[in-house]
Amino acid sequence: MTTCGRQVAVKRLLLAIPERPISRVTLDVGPVVRGEPGLWASLTVDEARDLARRLLAQAALADTGAPTAK
Repeated sequence: MTTCGRQVAVKRLLLAIPERPISRVTLDVGPVVRGEPGLWASLTVDEARDLARRLLAQAALADTGAPTAK
């Protein structure tokens, strides 16, 4: 649970199609306790890795208090 009241879930989605199985990473940001809508995304493996890198980079900047690049 985030401090703004959202539940964040990260899971693997596997569509077991015999000819070509599809594997995705899902990101589910649930609604706020007050009822504001949430969001859901299905990411490829590369997209999930890119998002992870960007999140870690922003977390490192937040730790230092450095301004973000535009």
